[in-house]
Amino acid sequence: MQEQTILGHPKGLFILFFTEMWERFSFYGMRAMLVLYLTRATSETFNPGMGWTSAEALSLYGTYGMMVYFMGIFGGIAADKWLGQKKAVIVGGVLIILGQFALAIDSLTMFYSGLTLLVCGVGLLKPNISTMVGGLYKKGDAKRDAGFTLFYIGINIGALAAPFIIGTVGETIDWHLGFSLAGFGMILGQVVFVFGGKHLKHVGNLLKHSETESHLATQPLSKVEKDRVIVLLLSFLIVIVFWAAYEQAGGLMSLYARDSVDRFVFGYEIPTSWFQSLHAFYVVLIGAPMAWLWLKWGKMGRESSAIFKMAAGMIIMCISFLALMGAVYDASVNMLGKAPIYWLLFSYFLHVVAELSISPVALSFITKLAPVKYASLMMGAYFAITGLGNKAAGMLGEYAQEAGEMAAFSIIAVACLLVGILLFFLVKKLKELSHGAEDLV
Repeated sequence: MQEQTILGHPKGLFILFFTEMWERFSFYGMRAMLVLYLTRATSETFNPGMGWTSAEALSLYGTYGMMVYFMGIFGGIAADKWLGQKKAVIVGGVLIILGQFALAIDSLTMFYSGLTLLVCGVGLLKPNISTMVGGLYKKGDAKRDAGFTLFYIGINIGALAAPFIIGTVGETIDWHLGFSLAGFGMILGQVVFVFGGKHLKHVGNLLKHSETESHLATQPLSKVEKDRVIVLLLSFLIVIVFWAAYEQAGGLMSLYARDSVDRFVFGYEIPTSWFQSLHAFYVVLIGAPMAWLWLKWGKMGRESSAIFKMAAGMIIMCISFLALMGAVYDASVNMLGKAPIYWLLFSYFLHVVAELSISPVALSFITKLAPVKYASLMMGAYFAITGLGNKAAGMLGEYAQEAGEMAAFSIIAVACLLVGILLFFLVKKLKELSHGAEDLV
């Protein structure tokens, strides 16, 4: 029977699209509030926070981000060995719901319990739902990258709405009410996934349920597979630097926006949490045009491999931090000690151009290169590496509290520049080690 499609893509893609949209609504809503909640004084008569220092809050932010993604490797193993990807997504979703509602209770014990549940839940859900997207497409299907781009837009619709809704409620009404709204968002995501399961019958199942796949699972890796794993491991090093830069948005850049950016527009002061929507807004705005531009670039006979796109993304990320350095300088010579808002808007825009050149490409890249029996494990490893980038982001934020934002932004800019240049030199060699995987785009 002909598989049902929407816009030329399997219907299952849109089930995963809406599931992940609500999961990201939950995640980014909590993320938009976390550092602001931790650093708000306990002595505030209205909506008090936890009274932590900026360094303490950024340290926890980095550790939480690291553990959220690091647990992805265990989530991948659990799916490959015991649960299958679909069950892992359901169990992970339930843990996230429990975690968000635990944060809604004003108690230090429940706060740490909630973070622990979120870490375990996202670790199970995140790598496996991404792997299921790749499983919807046959080998060599030219629509695979476009499918991941659509999926990525879904992620960012949730991330766009969350700071406006959850962040505003948390920052201006009650932090704990904001956390509970994040929990309700996750409930909607799980409802979509469970009731849309009929469109996901052929993906996300435990490997041992298939004789063919069981045979593959017992076979040693071939020379081609080993070479491709080497390429994946090298790309993971790139990912660490990228996320160390990108995740400044929820930590150091959030505090910088609160304290050192003139947020008044037409007499209205923009809430700090709203800036967390900029990434998602730009992704939704330019996601499809970026995908079209890369496709057009490749059809013109120019280099358009995943490695090349990552290299370009790293250079663009470098420029985004040069813009932030401009903001710091502008603030230093301004009588009010505040930087104009356009620096921040421009930097976030470049973050997203870099992100669209790296993150969805990397997700698609992994599903092409990862050996079948390690599909979820390699996706989990990707998210674990993302976690290390998150921890590095927190450490750089802590460093900025002592050395200043200019020093931290300079280090990030130089690191992104060096990685980008190195990648440009290695494009040809890494394509050879991929053994034609780039031809699958």
